[in-house]
Amino acid sequence: MSSSDQAATPVEPGPQDTSADVSCDVLVVGGGINGAGIARDLAGRGWSVVLCEQHDLAQHTSSASTKLIHGGLRYLEHGQLGLVRKALQEREGLLRGAPHIMAPLRFVLPHDADMRPAWMIRAGLWLYDHLARRDFLPGSGQIALEGHALGRPLQAAWRHAFVYSDGWVDDARLVVLCAQDARDRGATILTHTRCHQLRPLAQGWVALLAHHDPHSGRLTHHVAVRARLVVNAAGPWADQVQAMVAGEAPGARPPAQHLRLVKGSHIVVPRLFEHDHAYIFQGRDRRIVFAIPYEQRFTLIGTTDVDHLGEPGHAAIDGAEVAYLCDAVSRYFRQPVRPLDVVWSYAGVRPLMDGERSGKASAVTRDYRLQRHAGAAPWLTVWGGKLTTFRKLAEQAGDMIGELLRDRRAAWTREAVLPGGRLLDLIEAEVDPVTDMAEFQRRLRQRHPWMDLGLVRRWSRQYGAQVLHLLEGVQQRADLGAEIAPDVHEAELFYLRRQEWAFTGDDVLWRRTKLGLHLSADQREAVSRWMAAQGGR
Repeated sequence: MSSSDQAATPVEPGPQDTSADVSCDVLVVGGGINGAGIARDLAGRGWSVVLCEQHDLAQHTSSASTKLIHGGLRYLEHGQLGLVRKALQEREGLLRGAPHIMAPLRFVLPHDADMRPAWMIRAGLWLYDHLARRDFLPGSGQIALEGHALGRPLQAAWRHAFVYSDGWVDDARLVVLCAQDARDRGATILTHTRCHQLRPLAQGWVALLAHHDPHSGRLTHHVAVRARLVVNAAGPWADQVQAMVAGEAPGARPPAQHLRLVKGSHIVVPRLFEHDHAYIFQGRDRRIVFAIPYEQRFTLIGTTDVDHLGEPGHAAIDGAEVAYLCDAVSRYFRQPVRPLDVVWSYAGVRPLMDGERSGKASAVTRDYRLQRHAGAAPWLTVWGGKLTTFRKLAEQAGDMIGELLRDRRAAWTREAVLPGGRLLDLIEAEVDPVTDMAEFQRRLRQRHPWMDLGLVRRWSRQYGAQVLHLLEGVQQRADLGAEIAPDVHEAELFYLRRQEWAFTGDDVLWRRTKLGLHLSADQREAVSRWMAAQGGR
């Protein structure tokens, strides 16, 4: 909450003032995965929805994950059986519903006999395989690493490993696709628009939203929204929004849920292995670190768990975390990883439920809780959560909101496909996500033979079937407009502005795509200049 907002605020509506620029059934505060998922669910049930996000969609926690759709094997050790089952039940449905931004991924877990016996790991993996139905993900197994392609990158001391299945996801694009689906079903999505004030009315709420220019940060205008119900899905800022809901200044009393803000940091280094599996390593401190194939040429390594006491939006990796991650994977890989190898890093703050800061941050539950309040001005607050369970969380929130509004409406998202996920627009039959995506890419290049294989792969992975809209009227590369940076054309940038709320270079380079990893500093600056020249809206 910035002081500049406070100074720029005009005369505000009083508690009983019913005037508003916009009226809706539900105002959702927060444009991360939970807020976007809830807006999508509610819009699909026919409610009118406004979502406001103070920055870009997925700018913070929801783009700073380890990029996994997984049950959370390590959570079994902490006794969080319910969370693991809930996540595993969601896993294959998500992979089917968004095969362009998600993919199955096999994980290699080297066995460290000093940590736990093999029979214990086999038992845990058996449970992991059977807690939820699997239709296409293969089950777990055990391999000898000596002479095996999966063992080649590892030190010779590691002789045996377990292999199991989970999934990978482009986390930031998942949020954008949920917001797109919500918009296509009638929701209004307002980015760079902060909820400055909430006041209860005799029936419902009036909210004052402050829009800021995405380039300069300057306050441009306010929007007054009248809503029957407010959803607080502000993630690390949920305590602050809850204080507004309660009619109190932030910090006036301890928040009801006592969020524990935990920073998770990741590093990206040049590719450490050639195969397509990921590794899951356990450090001497018993924490888990992943090493995941990333963007063809890189390996993603993470994560840390460090308590964060500052402003959630200012989280950044520090030298100690870089050293920790390098040391953790160097214990396993033949090729040591050094801080000098890091080409990119990022950090985000996870809002976890642990009011007493009890024990290690890595052991705090990643489950969620929905807190609701009935009455003339009803509200619902989301505490916690993780990527894999976002759809279930949103569905439960939709059910609760129906009860609060005394208007129950049927859930619909379990079998739903996210925008771009309907590959039958180009292929003839669905087999499984991997096969379907490969066939889609083949058909796309067949339809547009001027496209090189790299562009086909990138666009199909980012946009799925929506690439057909991007390519409407395009017969040759020249039809894409000026090439602002290698393989970055005006047609794509215009599409991202109009369809995906991308207004800055960072929106494009690090969230809608990961082109920032592949371009030079000068090329990234060229994209940023082009976006800035288009203005804030």
